[in-house]
This record gives sequence, C-alpha cells and structure tokens, in this order.
Amino acid sequence: MLNVEIRRPSIEDTQQLNDFFRTVIVDTFTKESIGDKLSDIKEEIEIKEKYLVSDFASNGEKRHFFIALYGDRIIGSIEYGPVSDLINKCTNNAYKEMLEVGTLFVHPDFQSKGIGNLLLQTIYHAFKNKGIEEFCLDSGYIRAQGIWKKKFGEPDYLMKDYWDKGYDHMIWRIKVSDHITG
Repeated sequence: MLNVEIRRPSIEDTQQLNDFFRTVIVDTFTKESIGDKLSDIKEEIEIKEKYLVSDFASNGEKRHFFIALYGDRIIGSIEYGPVSDLINKCTNNAYKEMLEVGTLFVHPDFQSKGIGNLLLQTIYHAFKNKGIEEFCLDSGYIRAQGIWKKKFGEPDYLMKDYWDKGYDHMIWRIKVSDHITG
C-alpha cells in the first residue's frame, strides 16, 4: 500500500487541484468514449472548481473536500455537499435533505490502488462524527457505475439512456454504518 496522506485542502492547493480535476475528467471522458464532448468536459471541470471555491468560502460548510496526497502530489479527491439539482430532478426531491458525495477522483496513475476506498472511509468517519447516517451518490460514467454496483449493489434509481443510448444515470442511497470500518 502507498503511503498516502488524507487531509483537507488549503488555498495553496487550488492550482494543483484544478489541474488534477482537468487531468481526471479528461481521462474519464476519454475512457468513456465521450472525449469529444468538449463543452461537457469544460462544464464538469468548472463545476468542480466552483465546488472547491465554495468549500474555501464557507470553511467547509457548503462543500467539504478531502484530498489524497502521495508526497506533495494530489492523487485523489472527494467532497460532499448539498444534493445536486440532477439528483433532485431524477428522484423527485426524495433525497433533497440528504448530503451527496461526489468528486471522488483518483489520478489515472494511481487507480486500483485503494485510494478511492481510503477517501470513502474518510467521508464515512466524517459523517459518523457529525451524526449523519445516510448519503447519496450518483454516476453517469459506465466504468464508475461498475465500481459502485460492486460496492453498493444495484442503484436505487436507474435512468435508462439518460445521457444517450447506452449511457444511463444511476443514484444510490447509502447507509454509513453498512460501510464504515475501523
């Protein structure tokens, strides 16, 4: 296992985090065979950058990030915050009062090394400490959906062909106590 530090980002991490978002999002879109959707890539990057600004501006109250570092290199990120408009729309506001976990990204060079699980455990413990028992998570990426199905089972909501033919959107409702370790 790599010696990885998990911590809250500081304002000094902003440029490296924004570069990290760009790297992971472009890689994800390419691996999903949608790398030609340049406006979608740009929008996704801008959303993550805005979430980070929201974290700093609210001192973690509106959005709350954790980052994974290998040495001084950011290799992973995760955040939680209010449920997105997309989740509210797809669930008819069923999860409106919950928190959503998102921006779980692992640098392509460090995927399948347990970094995502470390970041998830960090979120689970943060939620447990705040008395939060459930959260939701969504994905429109085929590769990520396979990972989430293995980890969390079948989604609670499945929007078939939501993004395009063969590109579904899935939403899970997850109990913290079912997944926390340590």
